[in-house]
Amino acid sequence: MISRSTFALTLAAATLLVTQASAQVPAPIAAPGESVIVTLHAEGAQVYDCKAGADGKLAWAFREPIATLLLDGKTVGRHYAGPNWDHVDGSGVTGKAVANAPGKTANDIPWLKLEVTARRGSGVLSNATTVQRINTVGGVMSGACDKAGAFHSAPYATEYVFLRKGS
Repeated sequence: MISRSTFALTLAAATLLVTQASAQVPAPIAAPGESVIVTLHAEGAQVYDCKAGADGKLAWAFREPIATLLLDGKTVGRHYAGPNWDHVDGSGVTGKAVANAPGKTANDIPWLKLEVTARRGSGVLSNATTVQRINTVGGVMSGACDKAGAFHSAPYATEYVFLRKGS
């Protein structure tokens, strides 16, 4: 588990690279023919549950994300299980992962391409067709667990890019 100071330094470094990395989205999660609606920074946790696997051994299993969505340092929404993203203007989307690419390090959750499967409201997110999760920092839970039903929250940060078909 990473310390808060290490996480903060890593987050600051990742934030500096956002513009550069956004231009270098890996091919598996690219969205050709789509244009950016908005990019929101997220800070939160990936929540894991200690469960028995197919082999009967206990292991950490992803349960849900919990994150605050930020724009220019101000809270503009939330991200939670589904996966869902809600904006303060009343709009929201639900997505389904369709592709991924590895994070920059073994401690970073994968970058994702998600297809929007449901929309709510009529605000900024209402025309989104794709969501990309890029520039991930942290969020990975590894190692053994020893008590079924135990939970662990792994801090993470990322950028969610909301796109729509066409220009």
